[in-house]
Parts: sequence; structure tokens; C-alpha cells
Amino acid sequence: MPDAVLDDISHRRFNPLTGAWLLVSPHRTKRPWQGQKEAPSNSKLPDYDPKCFLCPGNKRAQGDSNPQYKNTFAFVNDYSAVKEEQQAYEPAAANEDDVASLLLQAQPATGRCYVLTFAANHATTLADMTTEEIVPVIQAWTRIYASHMSTSHPLKAQAARALEQIPVNPDAEVGKPKQQLRYMQIFENKGVTMGCSNPHPHCQVWTVSNLPEEPAKEIDQMSQYHKSHGRHLLGDYAKLEMEKEERVVWQNESFLIVCPWWAFWPFEVLVIAKRHVRALVDLTDDETVRFAEAIQEITRRYDNLFETSFPYSSGIHQAPLDCTEEEAETSWFHMHFYPPLLRSATVRKFQVGYELLAESQRDITPEQAAAKLRACGGELYRKSLQ
Repeated sequence: MPDAVLDDISHRRFNPLTGAWLLVSPHRTKRPWQGQKEAPSNSKLPDYDPKCFLCPGNKRAQGDSNPQYKNTFAFVNDYSAVKEEQQAYEPAAANEDDVASLLLQAQPATGRCYVLTFAANHATTLADMTTEEIVPVIQAWTRIYASHMSTSHPLKAQAARALEQIPVNPDAEVGKPKQQLRYMQIFENKGVTMGCSNPHPHCQVWTVSNLPEEPAKEIDQMSQYHKSHGRHLLGDYAKLEMEKEERVVWQNESFLIVCPWWAFWPFEVLVIAKRHVRALVDLTDDETVRFAEAIQEITRRYDNLFETSFPYSSGIHQAPLDCTEEEAETSWFHMHFYPPLLRSATVRKFQVGYELLAESQRDITPEQAAAKLRACGGELYRKSLQ
């Protein structure tokens, strides 16, 4: 257990994945709250919405029609943040005699953005789905990742195996980009609190020409740790958490769910592969099922915690699409879940003030959060309400 005094005093914790520090203020959980409250997400959605842009058979915003898909469906986002083709831009080289070239830098960013539905049912979230129903989602992620990897990728043999063995779902095939892209970010924004514009269960897959800031920081930290210690940062961390147990929410043979020591969001969790999995293409068939089980487990526990459709942003970090041998070797497959709710279905955490201007801060400790999530297993609460 961490020093007992840390449950009562303000202190800072280090995040080895980013190299940043976090302020923890456990005594602030007792403060009264008279601020903004969110509306609890308990509304019942229909299984099919004729006005939904993502339901099977419906027309999307720009006129294309969706197929009558059964589980997953993927397409290029009608309003992509980056595009494959755009006007060329060559940034000028930085010049010591030109202050503007030093301070007003820009670089082109290209790529392809996809939308991928989890299910045909408009009202079904990951928490409602079974492990078996989540497996096709992971398979779709894996096939998209494999088809976008560079031909010189250190994991190209694993990619070939994945494309050969994973069943093809024509509705989730997106083809290959016109140019080699650097990174793929798979993420889900669940709920209006997280800015989700459509309640139909779906995620997004952005493939971009650069290595984004967050995974770049993690890869750099993991690489430095590997060089210094000859071991893997998240491999060591997973073993440490399994030994200590106080921040473990749940685990199976292949994956560990923890509220990390350095968590910023109140009920933030990290889903970590127990062995050295570098990317989706490294997963065996059994591990794919166990990863689906882990996703189902944490999303169900989230909903059970405050008996609401729990909002969050989640995303997978893995080896880049185009990477060196070192980047692939030091990568360790994991998934982040960042939920904003703090005390109830209506009270959320805000990232403002000190957190924007100084450093990140949290109230409830990760150990307390893990204990609450451990107690939320069992059947999804709303099944008993039906």
C-alpha cells in the first residue's frame, strides 16, 4: 500500500509515460459542490433511428447511403480533420535572421479519418455488448491497422498473418491510403459530455502523416526507460501493480485494468497487455477475445458506478504505422480511458484554472477510485430495469 499519510495530504505523483507531475489533493473530496451539474444519461434510445446518419440503410450528411450492415461498418469521415489531397505547402527553413521563421512555424498534415460503428443497433454501447460482439470491432481495428502499415515495418509478418487469418467484413474494409502515413489513433468519445455528435455507438480512426504529441511523448519515455534499464516501462509497471494490487480493477490472463498511480481523471484507467504486445497485429486469437473481455468489463463497471451511461474518451496507443525497429520494440500495447465524472452522474471534473496554467490536479486518489470500480462488477445495472 502507498504510505497511509498520502490519503490525507496534498502531494505530487510522477507519470513515467509522459514525464509530467500531477498534484493530488485527497482532502478536497469533502468540499461542497454548488457548480454545474450534468444531466444524467438515462434516456432510452430506439434500436433504429431513421434520422441517424450511422444507422444501417440511412443516408449520411453528404448523401451517401449506408449498407445494411450487421455489426461493424467503416467509411471515410464525411468531415475529416485531415485529408489525403490538398494544396502543397513547403515550410521555409528556420533562419536566425528571420524571427518569423523561428516563431511562426507550420508544417503540412495529411491523412485519412474513418468512422467505425460498433453495432447496427442504435442504442447499443460497448457496455451493452457481449465479449463475442466486441471481437469483430477489434478485428476491424486490426485489419485497418495492418492494411496501413509500411512495407518495411518490423511487424510486417504479423500484419500479413492478421490480414490472412482475420475474417473479411466487406462493410468494414477501407482500402489503403495513397501515401504511407505515420500513425493511427483509434479513439471513442462517448456521450454528449465528451462532445460526441451522434449517439449511435461508434469510434473514429485517424491515420496521419506525423507522430502526434501524446504517443510521441510515451514512445520517447518508453525508449529512454528501455535504454536505461534494459526492460520495458509498462512491462515493469504491470508486474508492479499485480504485486501491489491496490490499484487493480480487474484482470484476466492477458490484460490488466488499473487506475494508474499518476491518473489525472477521477476514474481514469489503463488497460495494459501483460506480455510484450507492440500493436494489434501482435494479438493472438485468444488475446483478441481477452482484450474484448477487458473492454466489456471496464465499460460495464463504468455504467454501474453511477448507474448512468458513463461518458469517456478512450484510445489505443501502439507502435506507429511507419516506424523504426527501436520504436516498434519499445512500444507496449495499451488503452487509455479518460472519464470526467467525479462524484455522481451529474458532477464532473473540469480541467481549468491551476490545471491549465500550472499542472494537472486530482482529488479522489487512484486507490480510492480502483476500490469503487472493483465493487461495480456484475450484471449491467439497466438490464434489471427492463
